[in-house]
Amino acid sequence: MQQEKSSERFANWTPPILEDNVVNVYHWVVKYKDNLKLGKKTDIGAFSYLQAEEGIEIGENSQIGSHCSIYSVSSIDGKRGKVTIGKNACIGSHCTIMPGITIGKNAMVGAHSFVNHNIPDGATAYGVPVRIQIKNDTTFTANSDIRKFIEREKDVKITAPLGQWASCKKVRDRPRKTIKF
Repeated sequence: MQQEKSSERFANWTPPILEDNVVNVYHWVVKYKDNLKLGKKTDIGAFSYLQAEEGIEIGENSQIGSHCSIYSVSSIDGKRGKVTIGKNACIGSHCTIMPGITIGKNAMVGAHSFVNHNIPDGATAYGVPVRIQIKNDTTFTANSDIRKFIEREKDVKITAPLGQWASCKKVRDRPRKTIKF
């Protein structure tokens, strides 16, 4: 379903004309443009920065939110390495991706995440630093499976019956959060 919507949305997609350190028509910037491999129908949000000295490869139909930074070289710790983002991956806004990282196909990274290790195919990850929250082999066949998965998380306790909405309360009076299933 997501791929169908993406196909419709990008029926007339054309790759941007890239120049080093110049904002393109989609309002994002790349440094070392010759080392960027951009898949077809890739959506990169405004005000994102791609530093491709060691190479950045972004797969087809991937989405990268606004204000993201992707680095193939870090001037802080000297790490270097190609960054690879798989087909159909979704990266939330304001994420930072460090050198040498691979984000698998169909993976999802939540907004404001600091990605400093690889994310496998189909996984959902978020946080600072990023943590894998749901692996690609996680499947739910009944509400009891969902309940067991949530209760494995040490800080979450289910306080309402599962249904269309599940209300979760953090243990030790931490803030409430609501999860939709």
